[in-house]
Amino acid sequence: MSKQSKRLRALSERVPTQEPVALPRAVEILKGFANTKFDQSVEVHIRLGVDAKQADQIVRGSVVLPHGIGRTQRVVVFAKGDLAEAARQAGADEVGQEDLAKKIKDGWTDFDACIAAPDMMGLVGPLGRVLGPRGLMPSPRAGTVTPDVAKVVREYKAGKVEFRNDAGGNVHGVAGKLSFDAQKLQDNIQAFLDYVLSLKPATVKGNYVKGIAICATMSPGVRVAI
Repeated sequence: MSKQSKRLRALSERVPTQEPVALPRAVEILKGFANTKFDQSVEVHIRLGVDAKQADQIVRGSVVLPHGIGRTQRVVVFAKGDLAEAARQAGADEVGQEDLAKKIKDGWTDFDACIAAPDMMGLVGPLGRVLGPRGLMPSPRAGTVTPDVAKVVREYKAGKVEFRNDAGGNVHGVAGKLSFDAQKLQDNIQAFLDYVLSLKPATVKGNYVKGIAICATMSPGVRVAI
């Protein structure tokens, strides 16, 4: 058995219960796994009772977490003229048009968020084959196709988290670093959960949220009471 799986197995044995626990207790358990040489990211995983094949049951959006995510996100912007300059002033890592589209088409995706002004979508649309599978495709619903590119750049730089349910109806998001104090982690996780809860599609029958777990990069999951 590999070193990592031995380590994870040992850590799993330290999770005091497999039953869901209140969020403060779940965070307390998770912080007990801060024993690596690097600062692990904390993730939230929510199992939803949605039918991912139904377009009206897609759950996606973005939320600015109260305490950020513990790292600076790399943001690229498709814009021209004054909007391009505003995006640069707001801290965008790269701003462009045809040149940026060619770079991405050739396989460059070394960024965390892609934002586009509405008049750029004719250029950005064909990039869906590269950006779509990586969850980076700009969309009005996620707030990444916008006339106010500078505002959205600032939000991502402040710790905005974008998400979309996968084929199994699960939503995943980053909620900070394991080095955050417990209250800040709790605030961020709660803000993420509250926002996902607010997006319940009207057509969902039965339980919308079926399960919640939090984990760190190299830790077992801890189930959170709904």
